[in-house]
Amino acid sequence: MTETVKSAIKHKKLSKGQVLKRAIGIFLGALLMATGLEIFLVPNSVIDGGITGISIMLSHVFHLPLGMFIFLLNLPFFFLGRKQIGTTFAISTLFGIIVLSYFTSLFHPIPPFTDDILLATVFGGMVLGVGVGLAIRYGGALDGTEILAILINNKVPFSVGEIIMFFNIFILGAAGFVFSWDRAMYSMLAYVIAFKTIDVVVQGLDESKSAWIISDQHKDIGEAILARLGRGVTYLTGEGAFTGDDKKVIFCVITRLEEAKLKTIVEEIDRTAFLAFADISEVRGGRFKKKDIH
Repeated sequence: MTETVKSAIKHKKLSKGQVLKRAIGIFLGALLMATGLEIFLVPNSVIDGGITGISIMLSHVFHLPLGMFIFLLNLPFFFLGRKQIGTTFAISTLFGIIVLSYFTSLFHPIPPFTDDILLATVFGGMVLGVGVGLAIRYGGALDGTEILAILINNKVPFSVGEIIMFFNIFILGAAGFVFSWDRAMYSMLAYVIAFKTIDVVVQGLDESKSAWIISDQHKDIGEAILARLGRGVTYLTGEGAFTGDDKKVIFCVITRLEEAKLKTIVEEIDRTAFLAFADISEVRGGRFKKKDIH
């Protein structure tokens, strides 16, 4: 590989359209997270995990604006993690944190939508999760905990996810001392709801799945998938470890909603076929777009 090609790969910049799309996505994510915090959770003494949770508790103890703590506590992680996570991601994260800090301060005087603690926890967690999910989906983050976990990941025998979970258990547990233990339990519930909502937003409701099918009637099954599902298939060549026979493996990508129909197709043609599914978080390129079925 020539130095020119290496340089082009290393320094490839986003187009103006991509930058604008990313900025809008992160902006909306930060706006929704601020709404979840100041309109639902914070007025009811329910906190989030990570740096945001610490900021909420400090804001309560010192009676200072939440947005100020969110900005100041996250700022060191931007500088510490800039080399590790990349300049583009770091700038996107800084932009999201600035927007989040601004809108939490702007929304603070607005009265909460509900005083029902359970409703506030459920809907606050959902709105917050959608906001964080949008930011992640468009290449940013709204909390420095993830950056901290990445930085110390190589120094401890734990994964990034395990490090984040440890921090959040400690932070959410601390809410019991700052507020009350029932509020700490509501905070854990809000965190779980937000966590699951983030998954839905990042992966999408129309989650994709890969299907692997091994059958002697691979041609018939492949043609049926193309005709009845409108999905393209790829034939791979495999070898049975026990028999040593050559086998044809069908590979295709479908949506979660098409899984049952694919099972029906395979069972109708070859009830002895081997069939396996796996979740796919993202599909790009190729010919995944569904063909019209006439």
